[in-house]
Amino acid sequence: MTRASEPSRRALLAVAVAAAAIGTAGTAAAATSAGAAHGHAGPGLVDNRAWTSYADWRTGTAKGTRALDAARPGLVIATPAGTADYTDPHTGKTATWEYATWTSPAHRLAVPATEVIASWNAHTPAGTWLQVELTGTYSDGKATPWYVMGRWAAGDQDIKRTSVDNQKDGKSSISTDTFAIDDAASGLRLVSYRLRLTLYRTPGSGLTPTVWRLGAMGSDIPDRFTVPASTPGLAKELTVPRYSQEIHAGQYPEYDNGGEAWCSPTSSQMIIEYWGRRPTAEQLAWVDPAFADPQVCHAARFTYDYQYGGCGNWPFNAAYAATYKDLQGVVTRLRSLTDLETLIAAGIPAITSQSFLKSELTGAGYGTSGHLMTVIGFTAGGDVIANDPASPGDDTVRRVYKRREWENIWLRTKRYNASGNVVSGTGGVCYLYFPANPSAGQSEALKAVGVR
Repeated sequence: MTRASEPSRRALLAVAVAAAAIGTAGTAAAATSAGAAHGHAGPGLVDNRAWTSYADWRTGTAKGTRALDAARPGLVIATPAGTADYTDPHTGKTATWEYATWTSPAHRLAVPATEVIASWNAHTPAGTWLQVELTGTYSDGKATPWYVMGRWAAGDQDIKRTSVDNQKDGKSSISTDTFAIDDAASGLRLVSYRLRLTLYRTPGSGLTPTVWRLGAMGSDIPDRFTVPASTPGLAKELTVPRYSQEIHAGQYPEYDNGGEAWCSPTSSQMIIEYWGRRPTAEQLAWVDPAFADPQVCHAARFTYDYQYGGCGNWPFNAAYAATYKDLQGVVTRLRSLTDLETLIAAGIPAITSQSFLKSELTGAGYGTSGHLMTVIGFTAGGDVIANDPASPGDDTVRRVYKRREWENIWLRTKRYNASGNVVSGTGGVCYLYFPANPSAGQSEALKAVGVR
């Protein structure tokens, strides 16, 4: 994501034309207000499903893969199902790979969805990579094609990690990392889906990716320009490292034009280090030693999506976090600041995605078509304490933003841009990074916000 003034790629996910959005705003607000008496955006808006356990990996359909019964269960290549050539569109290089696949059972969404975002956590040693695909069934009974949700490797020496553009069937399409119904106003929804993992390795190498977590978040967030105010319920602040993206402006412009656009990896790195993980000196050896906070440069390089041309691919950031020992990462949507308070109370910070005009967030000093920041706590009055990477230096990253302003810019799905046009908001999207073996309190908090 970037603070640039151009429309975000997710403006393409608008589910109605501007006039329709304006006309339905009041209806959407009324529909959600009854379920929002305690600050929630309403029940039944988000469905999370993840495959993580040994029993999970033994379901579905395996072709050349096997479930790994270990302290951290996973999926690996057993005997390859065959070989396939892949021409990397970003290098032009064609290589032959052994592959094996695993296809999940069909998951029927508790929330027939307008959008679905997949997440995965994996180890991909040099000489390996993976692909995640999604197919589903619409509410009219017809099926989607298999959509590629990402081609990913932790490193960049074998393939260039990439999303895939121009995937659509006339009813839905993929915008970078998000499946979306093209015309949600029609009533069409995705009612179920399957995920397919394809694991690749250098032929004859005996190597394998190990996938620990695979899942998706489906949602049906109604059009809304405003959300009901939540009631403050927590005063607590977590001690999270503070990093500015702005001090990296001009550094490594091959990764989304340098640090000014690095809000997502900068936020990711803050929380990774909150959990006590960080790159080794060897991993950082490629970074110019004159650069401060080299781990932020590292995060930008290894979250970069070569097709999108940026570091803001949501699942790629979650997958990057999970390359650190015993961390998990997921992309989800939350219902309210009450959900964020539940997480903060359990010691779990969150990375949130929002867009706003300069006038809509007091004290920010900028407007944005899409920006990530880290929520680390709440003041006694309920205001949001955030580590905002769009700050001139590390010493100014900690910010306090007005609760009512902040929750509205984060949770709305529609807003007016500087030209007065209706564009999309993120509807409560966030990244959550947490231990592979969370404490009982952390598990309860995650469960309370729909993540397991």
